[in-house]
Amino acid sequence: MTKRSLIAFFLFSCSKVVAQTDSLDLKIGQMILIGMPKAEVDSTVLEDVKQGKVGSLIYFEKNIPKSSSAFTSFKKMSWTYQKNAPIPLFICIDQEGGKVNRLKEKYGFARSITAESIGKSKSLDSVRFYAESTAATLAGLGINVNFAPCVDLAVNPDNTVIVKNGRSYSANEDTVILFAKEVVKQHRKFGVITALKHFPGHGSSKEDTHLGLADISNTWSERELKPYQGLIDSNYVDAVMSSHVVNKNLDADALPGTLSKSVIDGILRKKFHFNGVVFSDDMQMKAIISNYGFEEAIKKAIDAGVDIVCVSNNVAVADRHSVSEVHAV
Repeated sequence: MTKRSLIAFFLFSCSKVVAQTDSLDLKIGQMILIGMPKAEVDSTVLEDVKQGKVGSLIYFEKNIPKSSSAFTSFKKMSWTYQKNAPIPLFICIDQEGGKVNRLKEKYGFARSITAESIGKSKSLDSVRFYAESTAATLAGLGINVNFAPCVDLAVNPDNTVIVKNGRSYSANEDTVILFAKEVVKQHRKFGVITALKHFPGHGSSKEDTHLGLADISNTWSERELKPYQGLIDSNYVDAVMSSHVVNKNLDADALPGTLSKSVIDGILRKKFHFNGVVFSDDMQMKAIISNYGFEEAIKKAIDAGVDIVCVSNNVAVADRHSVSEVHAV
């Protein structure tokens, strides 16, 4: 799916099609993904949505209504934001299953399992079942983007952020491609966009980018790019999420992937010919915010070729940033 067709899907899915606009705020808004503070419609976020100052929203566990009518309340919240947007919103979530699972059983949602468990089962029926269940649930909640599947290779058993959390299907790139295809297929059936992550590969790192810089220059191999290349070549990539890992093999200036023109524009765009949407990982992670500052990082990410920057307002150590602050950059 190309970037143009991805955007067109939303523009023509509504009865009200928004034509070209001269509004700079509206254009900038389409490049901003922001997290919400609570499990109900937030008046400040809603006003930003109405004015077109934000084009994408992301749900975390804190946004899940804690009631017996969680599904209905959640759906109503999504619909309220969506119907007030001048251009259809990307409403996003990280719903990989297992550890990265916002829609937990305790809130009344179906059980999920880790990618590692599915990979070890070697069962395509299993990945199909869980992916279909996830996609159907997301569509029912008004969520149209899932930041999944994780296509990082489990190459470092001591990797804390991916491998030890069971987020990788396998250390074998062909296995990862096989299972990721099924995830994408099932989501497409329900009109939910998937975003492969974390480009150009986070499975070999020793450090966690949530907590600081992760330099994979000595542990990374080109094998980690194969899931992206294989899935792009076979038309199974709707969107990609960048990673903040540093890889001097790919960027001589040692910039994190999200901020690297060599990585995003050079490899993903030009070498792999990917024309879809590129989301950044959270710009408030310590790998970014502690080393580059918020404004500089946003500018570098956009210059690198990132289409939509994620400001989750979900990191405990981060200051909350408003949509207006992002526009001011």
